[in-house]
Amino acid sequence: MSSAKVSAFDCEILRSAIRRAIIEGKIPESQSREYAAQMIRDFTGDDQVDPDLLDWIVRKQPDS
Repeated sequence: MSSAKVSAFDCEILRSAIRRAIIEGKIPESQSREYAAQMIRDFTGDDQVDPDLLDWIVRKQPDS
């Protein structure tokens, strides 16, 4: 089974929600990757998660 397609808009929403949960301390950073993967699976209804999408979502942004 191949990974479900997720729009750019949906990717931004997922990334924002996951980052907010981590920043607010609801999700320990050490669990962020698995949390993100589960959010993607829940959103798409697909057991397969695109590894590039997952990497992009959990990648740290440089300090501004």
